Amino acid sequence: MDRNRIAALRKEWEAEEKIAHVQGWDFSHIHGKYEEENDLPWDYEKIVLNYLRPDMKLLDFDTGGGEFLLSLGHPNENTSATEGYPPNVALCRERLLPLGIDFRECADESDIPFEDSSFDLFLNRHGSFDPEECFRLLKPNGLFITEQVGSENDRDLVAMVLPELPKPFSDLNLRIQRKRFEEAGFEILAAEEAFRPILFYDIGAFVWFAHIIEWEFTGFSVETCFDRLLNLQERIDRDGKIEGTIHRYLIVAKRPG
Repeated sequence: MDRNRIAALRKEWEAEEKIAHVQGWDFSHIHGKYEEENDLPWDYEKIVLNYLRPDMKLLDFDTGGGEFLLSLGHPNENTSATEGYPPNVALCRERLLPLGIDFRECADESDIPFEDSSFDLFLNRHGSFDPEECFRLLKPNGLFITEQVGSENDRDLVAMVLPELPKPFSDLNLRIQRKRFEEAGFEILAAEEAFRPILFYDIGAFVWFAHIIEWEFTGFSVETCFDRLLNLQERIDRDGKIEGTIHRYLIVAKRPG
């Protein structure tokens, strides 16, 4: 690779690094430059809508910017949400409170500021959770539905740029978490786990992504990983993409009546 192209790539990647941030959970900045979650064996939204009824009291924990919650079209007076990430807290206050949704700031999954037995349906997509706290908040026969990111998520991508980085959250898999819910008193209605491709067609998009998912790519920067990024660029030049693996699992759990 010639010096001029290397210099241009560095400039491009550093620009992506500088602007890497999200409002809510919006990845539209890299739309068309990467793909993931296109072929999961379940559809989280359809599962939720299969159980959701207009008269249910609904909680969405770690709602991000409320994007998914609002897409459900649930009556606002029966809808509650929490978020703990400060930029998203501000966004939710601006977006959800004027609608009459009961939004509360919360960063502790073990101390959620609602009364016992408040909800018929408790949603959590890619957020933290405590099965005992979930049990406390649900009414008898209430449901907890979660899709989670597993501990093997993006590990092959991480190894491409940070090969010595240890795996975080090693207990995040279906076997261990299903047992936690059962021990908390839940009946498991559905439990699935999947490993699927994640594809990048542009290294600038990869740089942006790695900065957003900082808990997986801890210590990543263009400067420290530049030579490895050049190697990835050569793979894209040759193959048109780089490929990694996402890890997801799904649990639908019922608090017995």
